[in-house]
Amino acid sequence: MIAKYLVGNISILDKTGSWDESIVSASQVLLDKKIIKESYVQAMIDNVNKNGSYIVIVPQIALAHAREDKGVLKTGLSLLKLNRPVMFPEEKLVSVIMVLAAKEEKNHLELMSELADIFIDDKKVKNIRLSLSIEAIQEQFR
Repeated sequence: MIAKYLVGNISILDKTGSWDESIVSASQVLLDKKIIKESYVQAMIDNVNKNGSYIVIVPQIALAHAREDKGVLKTGLSLLKLNRPVMFPEEKLVSVIMVLAAKEEKNHLELMSELADIFIDDKKVKNIRLSLSIEAIQEQFR
Protein backbone atom coordinates (compact mmCIF):
# COMPACT_ATOMS: atom_id res chain seq x y z
CA MET A 1 0.00 0.00 0.00
CA ILE A 2 2.79 2.47 0.86
CA ALA A 3 4.54 1.95 -2.48
CA LYS A 4 1.30 2.89 -4.26
CA TYR A 5 0.93 6.13 -2.30
CA LEU A 6 4.57 7.11 -2.85
CA VAL A 7 4.50 6.86 -6.66
CA GLY A 8 5.31 10.34 -7.91
CA ASN A 9 5.52 11.66 -4.35
CA ILE A 10 9.23 11.27 -3.59
CA SER A 11 11.68 14.12 -3.99
CA ILE A 12 15.33 14.73 -3.22
CA LEU A 13 16.81 18.11 -2.33
CA ASP A 14 20.32 19.05 -1.38
CA LYS A 15 19.10 20.98 1.68
CA THR A 16 16.44 23.22 3.16
CA GLY A 17 16.93 26.30 5.32
CA SER A 18 15.09 25.03 8.39
CA TRP A 19 13.06 22.16 9.80
CA ASP A 20 9.76 23.91 9.12
CA GLU A 21 10.84 24.61 5.54
CA SER A 22 11.57 20.89 5.18
CA ILE A 23 7.97 20.09 6.16
CA VAL A 24 6.68 22.64 3.65
CA SER A 25 8.91 21.17 0.92
CA ALA A 26 7.88 17.59 1.75
CA SER A 27 4.22 18.66 1.60
CA GLN A 28 4.37 20.46 -1.73
CA VAL A 29 3.55 17.46 -3.92
CA LEU A 30 0.49 16.68 -1.78
CA LEU A 31 -0.63 20.31 -2.03
CA ASP A 32 -0.14 20.27 -5.80
CA LYS A 33 -2.22 17.10 -6.11
CA LYS A 34 -4.93 18.57 -3.86
CA ILE A 35 -4.52 15.82 -1.27
CA ILE A 36 -4.04 18.33 1.56
CA LYS A 37 -4.70 22.01 2.15
CA GLU A 38 -2.22 24.67 3.32
CA SER A 39 -3.91 24.49 6.72
CA TYR A 40 -2.65 20.90 7.09
CA VAL A 41 0.95 21.99 6.48
CA GLN A 42 0.60 24.71 9.11
CA ALA A 43 -0.97 22.24 11.54
CA MET A 44 2.03 19.90 11.17
CA ILE A 45 4.42 22.77 11.88
CA ASP A 46 2.29 23.91 14.82
CA ASN A 47 2.41 20.37 16.25
CA VAL A 48 6.21 20.44 16.31
CA ASN A 49 6.26 23.95 17.77
CA LYS A 50 3.87 22.83 20.52
CA ASN A 51 5.05 19.26 21.19
CA GLY A 52 8.68 19.19 20.10
CA SER A 53 10.27 16.74 17.72
CA TYR A 54 8.06 13.77 18.58
CA ILE A 55 7.69 13.22 14.81
CA VAL A 56 11.31 12.05 14.59
CA ILE A 57 10.36 8.40 14.88
CA VAL A 58 13.73 6.78 14.16
CA PRO A 59 17.12 8.45 13.86
CA GLN A 60 17.08 10.97 10.99
CA ILE A 61 13.52 10.19 9.87
CA ALA A 62 10.53 12.39 10.67
CA LEU A 63 6.90 11.46 10.04
CA ALA A 64 4.99 14.73 9.85
CA HIS A 65 1.25 14.53 10.35
CA ALA A 66 -1.73 16.28 11.88
CA ARG A 67 -5.38 15.55 12.48
CA GLU A 68 -7.56 14.83 9.47
CA ASP A 69 -9.82 17.79 10.20
CA LYS A 70 -6.88 20.18 9.78
CA GLY A 71 -7.04 19.90 5.99
CA VAL A 72 -6.83 16.35 4.63
CA LEU A 73 -8.80 15.99 1.40
CA LYS A 74 -7.63 12.47 0.45
CA THR A 75 -5.24 9.88 1.84
CA GLY A 76 -1.69 10.50 0.70
CA LEU A 77 1.95 10.08 1.55
CA SER A 78 5.07 11.91 0.44
CA LEU A 79 8.76 11.63 1.15
CA LEU A 80 11.53 14.21 0.96
CA LYS A 81 15.15 13.06 1.17
CA LEU A 82 17.67 15.76 2.09
CA ASN A 83 21.28 15.21 1.08
CA ARG A 84 22.28 17.56 3.91
CA PRO A 85 20.22 16.93 7.06
CA VAL A 86 18.30 19.68 8.83
CA MET A 87 18.18 20.21 12.60
CA PHE A 88 14.76 19.80 14.19
CA PRO A 89 13.98 21.09 17.70
CA GLU A 90 15.70 19.27 20.55
CA GLU A 91 18.84 18.89 18.41
CA LYS A 92 17.43 16.07 16.29
CA LEU A 93 19.10 15.75 12.90
CA VAL A 94 16.71 14.72 10.08
CA SER A 95 17.48 13.72 6.50
CA VAL A 96 14.13 12.13 5.54
CA ILE A 97 10.77 13.83 6.03
CA MET A 98 7.62 11.87 5.31
CA VAL A 99 4.20 13.51 5.28
CA LEU A 100 1.23 11.33 6.17
CA ALA A 101 -2.28 12.49 5.38
CA ALA A 102 -4.96 9.94 6.19
CA LYS A 103 -8.59 10.56 5.32
CA GLU A 104 -10.01 7.57 7.21
CA GLU A 105 -8.90 5.83 10.38
CA LYS A 106 -8.67 2.47 8.56
CA ASN A 107 -6.21 3.93 6.02
CA HIS A 108 -4.28 5.60 8.82
CA LEU A 109 -3.85 2.36 10.75
CA GLU A 110 -2.86 0.35 7.67
CA LEU A 111 -0.27 2.93 6.59
CA MET A 112 1.14 3.23 10.11
CA SER A 113 1.43 -0.55 10.37
CA GLU A 114 3.33 -0.76 7.07
CA LEU A 115 5.56 2.18 8.02
CA ALA A 116 6.35 0.51 11.35
CA ASP A 117 7.44 -2.65 9.51
CA ILE A 118 9.81 -0.59 7.37
CA PHE A 119 11.19 1.55 10.18
CA ILE A 120 12.08 -1.41 12.39
CA ASP A 121 14.25 -2.75 9.56
CA ASP A 122 17.62 -1.05 10.15
CA LYS A 123 18.87 -1.97 6.67
CA LYS A 124 15.87 -0.36 4.95
CA VAL A 125 16.16 2.76 7.12
CA LYS A 126 19.85 3.08 6.30
CA ASN A 127 19.17 2.54 2.58
CA ILE A 128 16.46 5.22 2.58
CA ARG A 129 18.74 7.71 4.37
CA LEU A 130 21.69 7.04 2.04
CA SER A 131 19.79 6.72 -1.24
CA LEU A 132 20.84 9.07 -4.02
CA SER A 133 17.91 8.42 -6.36
CA ILE A 134 14.14 8.31 -6.18
CA GLU A 135 14.20 4.79 -7.61
CA ALA A 136 16.50 3.57 -4.83
CA ILE A 137 14.15 5.03 -2.22
CA GLN A 138 11.08 3.47 -3.88
CA GLU A 139 12.77 0.09 -3.81
CA GLN A 140 12.82 0.15 0.01
CA PHE A 141 9.02 0.38 0.12
CA ARG A 142 8.31 -2.60 -2.16
